[in-house]
Amino acid sequence: MSSSLALKLDEETRQRLQALGQLRDRSPHWLMKKAVLEFLEREEGYEREKSEDLARWEAYRLSGRAIPGDAVQDWLERFGTAAETPAPGLD
Repeated sequence: MSSSLALKLDEETRQRLQALGQLRDRSPHWLMKKAVLEFLEREEGYEREKSEDLARWEAYRLSGRAIPGDAVQDWLERFGTAAETPAPGLD
């Protein structure tokens, strides 16, 4: 089910939207809907990543378990070479 939602735009933005719609053979409605959906995907992804980061930080804070920097450095130096190995982990 769809519902309407009003959006007030200044005249310059409205004209730009109209012009782009004509260039792309799309309606201003289509362009606005696409913009909102792309914005939501991006921002929801950011919030998911932030939540995961906070959970990882809390796990580290509670356990103190981490991958040593020298292990990461060694892995990075071999990354993309014939001597590449799997990324170090928290075994």
